[in-house]
Amino acid sequence: MTLRRAAIVAPIRTAVGKFGGTLAPLNAGELGAVVLKGLMDRTKIDPARVDDVVFSQGYGNGEAPCVGHWSWLAAGLPIDVPGYQLDRRCGSGLQAVVNAAMMVQTGTSDVVVAGGVESMSNVEYYTVEARRGSRGGGMMLHDRLTRGRLMSQPVERFGAITGMIETAENLARDYQIGRQACDAYAVRSHQRAAAAWKNGLFDDELVPVPIPQRKGDPVMFAHDEGYRADASMETLGALKPIEAKTIPGAVVTAGNASQQNDAAAACLVVAEDKLEEMGLEPIAWFHSWSAAGCDPSRMGIGPVPAVERLFARTGLSWKDIDLVELNEAFAPQVLAVLKGWGWSDNDSRHDVLNVNGSGISLGHPIGATGGRILANLTRELVRRDGRYGLETMCIGGGQGIAAVFERAA
Repeated sequence: MTLRRAAIVAPIRTAVGKFGGTLAPLNAGELGAVVLKGLMDRTKIDPARVDDVVFSQGYGNGEAPCVGHWSWLAAGLPIDVPGYQLDRRCGSGLQAVVNAAMMVQTGTSDVVVAGGVESMSNVEYYTVEARRGSRGGGMMLHDRLTRGRLMSQPVERFGAITGMIETAENLARDYQIGRQACDAYAVRSHQRAAAAWKNGLFDDELVPVPIPQRKGDPVMFAHDEGYRADASMETLGALKPIEAKTIPGAVVTAGNASQQNDAAAACLVVAEDKLEEMGLEPIAWFHSWSAAGCDPSRMGIGPVPAVERLFARTGLSWKDIDLVELNEAFAPQVLAVLKGWGWSDNDSRHDVLNVNGSGISLGHPIGATGGRILANLTRELVRRDGRYGLETMCIGGGQGIAAVFERAA
């Protein structure tokens, strides 16, 4: 069987909201509906031509189950279009695009919507004790955000890992990464995000989100609200390490770690032979992908084996890659991955790494992060006249995922 080429069309995103910030009034399903309606408006295709909707979400809940289909219906789109939800934790948004591409490549679909959503501001509290009843006393309510990080791997096999911060601190020790290096990297991320906003580099990829008000018309939200334009070594250096009391020499702070966020992202993935008849112009082609597992206690190193496997399968190498997007879960995680890749401190490839900021500055809305990255990566490839862009991220629980996209124009 000959595989068809899968085109990436109109990757878009909402602006990223802070935890408990401007987007908090919208739950995940409602936020997903906004970006799906925006995608249909942007591409002007007949929504009935969509064969399936693949949406990711890291913290699914009972208020909008099967969020891809739920959001599609909430957007007022045709009821005969199916949809589903997937979860590969931090890599979910990229996995949604990968799944859609494989559906198109193999001929099972011609047009697939791929994307993801996260409303970390609205993640549930839950109990596992109530179903069979309680004879007395209280019941434990778990915060799904923190509990999900604690339970991201089988405790019986790997022991208790308190959360993703602990895994980043492990990498800092393994790779001898100090606080100053972490803060310096974070400052660069914030500065690059601020410069990108100043220069209008996100304008084309954004879908405004109407925020209901008690009185009057909705307020349109269309600006990332987590980056720190005034970030400096002094301001970040004044922050106390989050695990200072439990981990000697801890380096992770609120300023050099990714945030908890709300956002949505989506794109069309379309068969090459359907583009012309539908009047669609691709911005990139899906090229290849790979995923790999790693020690859950060092989950941040996941991009190293994932990229190694991807290059081995495709014959590509670093000399072929014109732009790199490595999601910033934590500064020591990024710096450890770069060492794992063999990049030196003065490596010229730093000039093509996260050129407009990433998770530390722009945020990490788990299910939407892969789509957020893709929206900017593909446009930056066009601006730089590059050919191949690499998108990769670590994954809580001990995985990494990586994919290559090729500029179409």
